[in-house]
Formats: sequence, C-alpha cells, structure tokens
Amino acid sequence: MKKIIMMMAAFVFAASTSFAQDELPVPHKVDNVEVLNLDGEPTKLPGYGEKALLIFYVDPDHHKQNEDFTYELEENGRAHSDNIQAFGVMNLKDAPFVPNGMARNMAKKRTAKNGALVLADQERILSTQWGLGKCNNQFCLIIVSKEGELVFLRKGELSAQDKEDFYKTIELYK
Repeated sequence: MKKIIMMMAAFVFAASTSFAQDELPVPHKVDNVEVLNLDGEPTKLPGYGEKALLIFYVDPDHHKQNEDFTYELEENGRAHSDNIQAFGVMNLKDAPFVPNGMARNMAKKRTAKNGALVLADQERILSTQWGLGKCNNQFCLIIVSKEGELVFLRKGELSAQDKEDFYKTIELYK
C-alpha cells in the first residue's frame, strides 16, 4: 500500500510540474493563439499581425498587482496609439478557486463600464505556446510586434526600471 501511495504521489508531482515550461528569451517569434471571449467562445487574439499588441496577462488571484501602473497608463495615454491593440487576458488555469464562468461574468460587468477588451485563457495556452514560463500568481506585461515577435515581457510587481523599459519599448511601436 505504501508503494502505491508513493507512486501516486510521484505521479501527481510529475503531472503538476509538467506544465511548467522554461521561459524563452525575449525577443522571440510567437504565433496567434486561440483563447476565449467572455461568452466562452473561441477567438484569436485581436490585431495580431495588423498592430503591435499590448497584453495584460493576469492571474485573477492577483488582479490588483500593478493596479497603480494600469491606472497610470489609462490616465497618461502613453501607450495609446492607432498602431497598438491593447487588451487583457485572464489566466484562469492558474486561478483554480475562481470558477471560470464566474470570472468571465465579473469581467463582462467591468468591461461594460470601462470598455476594455478582456479575453480568457482557461488552459494556459498563451503562456505555454509563447514560452512565457511560470505565470502563476503574476501580472504579466507583454508587447508583441506587428510581425509577431514577443519583444517585451515583465512578470510580477513592476519595478521603476521595468516601467521605464516598458515606456521605451512601447514608443517604438506607436
């Protein structure tokens, strides 16, 4: 019986760490991926190949991380341009205690008020296919060029240097 328990524990550990993928160096090429809109329907990333993408990839368990920075962006407009498509993607796979439907409904209510575009990634597709590495419990700030190259990635609480680097990078795509 102990052998079976030990084998099961090893299997669970291996399965739980198998999704953790190494973070690829930035810059690198990424493909458009299919996630879900807030109605739960599959959709590709808007503006991919047409504009630079500014993506806020957020774990709903830590949605307030960098909240001051996101408000700052709204206020100062430094990332606003007709050449940039900005939107959020909820990393629902890394928020197991937040039911997916509830998270999408809460986002629907919020976006109805602020007009923001938010999508849902229920299977960690964006982070795994793009080689973002571990995104659990983190706010990820991403810029993808019009040519499909991931050119900027910062995760977690943004430092003053991260913010400065972001503003320098986003200026290149306006």
